[in-house]
Amino acid sequence: MIPMLRNSRFLPSFTDDVFGKDFMSDFFDSSINKTIPEVNVLENKDEFKIEVAAPGLSKNDFKIDLDNNVLTISSEKEAKNEDEGEKYVRREFSYSSFKRSFSLPDIVDQDKIKATHKDGILNVVIPKRDEAKEKPTKQIKIS
Repeated sequence: MIPMLRNSRFLPSFTDDVFGKDFMSDFFDSSINKTIPEVNVLENKDEFKIEVAAPGLSKNDFKIDLDNNVLTISSEKEAKNEDEGEKYVRREFSYSSFKRSFSLPDIVDQDKIKATHKDGILNVVIPKRDEAKEKPTKQIKIS
């Protein structure tokens, strides 16, 4: 038998008819239940900035560590929902955690790193050392 390539838009498979189009799609789709927040890394002449988008997390949910020029941002959160009625008990547990690590260059001033949290965004400011900052162009007169 010759294998046949199938495009589900034009020729649906038998499993689509029986189980529906979304059968096992959550298992193969890596974007579903994504627990690693998106991160922006910015650089200007004075500093680096890391912005972590983590809605639903408070500043107390984050942990920031610095070890051997590696900055690690992590979080672990547990939520429990329990409902009890006359003849039923329902419990739902939710766990989420992530860890992101960033290698810092030698030009940063590790003692002046600061972090703030506002509106679901964790901002980490990593200043550069004074000797590493860009100096303005200087013209030297010839004598």
